[in-house]
Amino acid sequence: MVQVAVQPERQARRKLGGRHVRIVAGVAVSLLFLFPVFWMVMTSFKQQVDIFTTPPKLFFTPTFSTYAEYLQRADIVRRLINTVIVAVGAGVLSIIVGAMSGYALARIKLRGAHTFGLLILLSRGVPPIALAVPMFLVARKMGLADQHITLILAYCTFLIPYVMWLMRSFFVSLPRELEESAMIDGCSRYGAFFKIIVPISMPGLLSTLIFSMILAWEELLFALVLTNRFASTMPVAIAGIAGDTVNGANWAALTAVGTITVIPVVIFALLVQKWLIQGLADGATKG
Repeated sequence: MVQVAVQPERQARRKLGGRHVRIVAGVAVSLLFLFPVFWMVMTSFKQQVDIFTTPPKLFFTPTFSTYAEYLQRADIVRRLINTVIVAVGAGVLSIIVGAMSGYALARIKLRGAHTFGLLILLSRGVPPIALAVPMFLVARKMGLADQHITLILAYCTFLIPYVMWLMRSFFVSLPRELEESAMIDGCSRYGAFFKIIVPISMPGLLSTLIFSMILAWEELLFALVLTNRFASTMPVAIAGIAGDTVNGANWAALTAVGTITVIPVVIFALLVQKWLIQGLADGATKG
């Protein structure tokens, strides 16, 4: 009887110890990944002299001169607005087209649909530089170079396959009886999709939209090739600062502009974390 009573107690202690180990490991991994971000933000408040001290200074007199200098530049503010326009436009357009394409692959029985879907997925493996140059030549020929719409359509080339396959797996997990009941009640295929499937899939749609916008926010190559001044984005500004070095890299400017670029993403993620977590949880449960 004593052994029977001791055994559950040992199991409880093991579970508690395992939980503590997982918590400590999670905190350690989080700190490891967040340390570069912390170092970037801290460096952005340092003077150029303090950045190159050996050993590095953890305590210093912060300065806002770098932020003041670059926030007063019209191109930084304009590029930040351009990044928002392009990220939102590309995200919304890709979620509309990708969700409908994913639904078609999940529900409609077409000959060669699976092969067609695989070909679209394999397009993700095409090197972006192989597409950027032809896109630039076509855009210049059509008079659409350095325009928001050009960059939005370019981003959709890698966002739509991503959205399509994520949403396809989500739609496959939904029972067909939902649409069949709606169509028996008089709904068309489009009506069943927009009135039944879309509301049920909203957490998955929102989480996919969030990831798509973040991917568009940080993209550099297409923005570097297809834009010049009018539609230039923040990653291009960072690349320009990194390339404009005479006496070494201007780390204060790089980290300051990098922090300005990261802050909107962090704020956006905090605002939508409820839907993001719900979408990921539903995907894990249904997948």
